[in-house]
Amino acid sequence: MDLREYIRSIPDFPKPGILFRDITPLLSSPEAFGYAIDEFKRTFAPTRPTAILAAESRGFLFGAPLALALGAAFIPVRKPGKLLTKPANSPTTLNTVLTRSKFMSMPSDRGAGSC
Repeated sequence: MDLREYIRSIPDFPKPGILFRDITPLLSSPEAFGYAIDEFKRTFAPTRPTAILAAESRGFLFGAPLALALGAAFIPVRKPGKLLTKPANSPTTLNTVLTRSKFMSMPSDRGAGSC
C-alpha cells in the first residue's frame, strides 16, 4: 500500500512558505491507518522497545496504537506548561536548536523509564 496516497499536501498553510501535510485521509481510512501502524510495528518490533515516547499531537496519534501493538508503555511528550504532573526535563536537539521537552513522570515499575 502506498501511504502517500493518503497524505494531502496543502501549500502555504498555515502561512506562506509552509507545506502542510494533512494526515486526515490516512486517519479516516481504517485500512491505511492500520497498515501504517503495522509497518511501524514490523520496523520496531525487533528492537523490543519497552516504551514509545511520542511528541504531541501527531505523535500521540501514532505512538499510542504503536505502543499498544508492541506491548510497550506509551510516554506522551508535551509542550512546557501542558502537563498534569510535575515534568521531567530532557534536553533535545531539533533542527540544531536546543529545546526543552517535557514529559510526565511515570512509575518506574511500569517499564516506562527505559526507551
